[in-house]
Amino acid sequence: MAKDAADVWRECFEKWPTEIERRGVVVTSFNEQIPFESFLSSPDMVLLERRAPDTVGARLVLVGYQFIQAIKIVDVVKPKAFLGMGFSPAPAGKK
Repeated sequence: MAKDAADVWRECFEKWPTEIERRGVVVTSFNEQIPFESFLSSPDMVLLERRAPDTVGARLVLVGYQFIQAIKIVDVVKPKAFLGMGFSPAPAGKK
């Protein structure tokens, strides 16, 4: 049975690799890009902490997993750091 997008993003935050800083940019379905320096996850949403407040003064943002479209990683990271999140290398192609 396929997981819905909210479950996928929840697992992403819950299984965040220890080798990767807990920072990046969340892209939402309401066309906002939210840079974050740390986060806390719950069963229904993620709490993102910004380094600096946004234009209305908000430092913390609560986002429901169903509204997340992408996560951008801002640090240089080797792809093998994502193995713990369920990623695996693509099979080698024939030459």
